Amino acid sequence: MPIYEYIAQEHGCARCAPGFDLLQKLGDAELQACPDCGAAVRRKISAPHTIVGNSHLTSEGHAAKHGFTQYRRAGGGVYEKTAGKGPDYISGD
Repeated sequence: MPIYEYIAQEHGCARCAPGFDLLQKLGDAELQACPDCGAAVRRKISAPHTIVGNSHLTSEGHAAKHGFTQYRRAGGGVYEKTAGKGPDYISGD
């Protein structure tokens, strides 16, 4: 469920004058009045929360910090450890 931001259209109370957030279902109707004072409100257009790039999530330090072991292919069916606990090499032999 998305969080929508609302703000008073004119004068409002301590809640709606500066704006407030409301968790609503996608199919719910847009709120027309402040739930506290009844003043007319409008939905604000706000930027979505996004994550740009996620390479930091697969970094060696991140994996070890969270208790994972990371290996990279060394070639010939051999993998060498780059982060975390575990054997230094894993071989398919």
